[in-house]
Amino acid sequence: MQTTAQRWLGRRLEREAQPDELIRRYLGAYGPATAADIRAWSGMTGLGPAIERLRPILRSFRDEHGRELLDVADGALPDPETPAPPRFLPDFDNAALAHADRARIVAGAPQRRSLSPKTFLIDGFVHGSWRIIRGRSILTLEITPFAEMSRTARIALAEEGMRLLTFLAADADDDMRVSVRFAAA
Repeated sequence: MQTTAQRWLGRRLEREAQPDELIRRYLGAYGPATAADIRAWSGMTGLGPAIERLRPILRSFRDEHGRELLDVADGALPDPETPAPPRFLPDFDNAALAHADRARIVAGAPQRRSLSPKTFLIDGFVHGSWRIIRGRSILTLEITPFAEMSRTARIALAEEGMRLLTFLAADADDDMRVSVRFAAA
């Protein structure tokens, strides 16, 4: 069944929606970020007036390239030395895709590098892809790094992978085995 947005919502749509709340929520989740990051994530253009309206309640920083980064006033800024544990991101996760400059999250990768649907993070940066291979009685996590990884990083990633597999296999038969394997970089 098809319908219009107005009928679904039960009211007329506003002609000029203000993106202020959207920008605050984005920054609350992904800040500090550039205006270009907000545009890349939202697909919206013409955000300058809204950012200027919000400026009194936002914090402003500069990155290593001199670009302005905006954040909500109470946004957490962890110490730069805080360790970031390995993490497996799901299909098309915003953490990897919501940046105009993906070099801020994709380690050593050129801007045009295509990200696979499922990626993993090492020290807060995308370092490769992963996939689940299901067999009759085995569930395998295949990890494909973009480049060689240190032994310490491989062990930490394999441990996190086993936690992911344990979670995924929770509803499976008791005889389901799980394994982690690394594909060639």
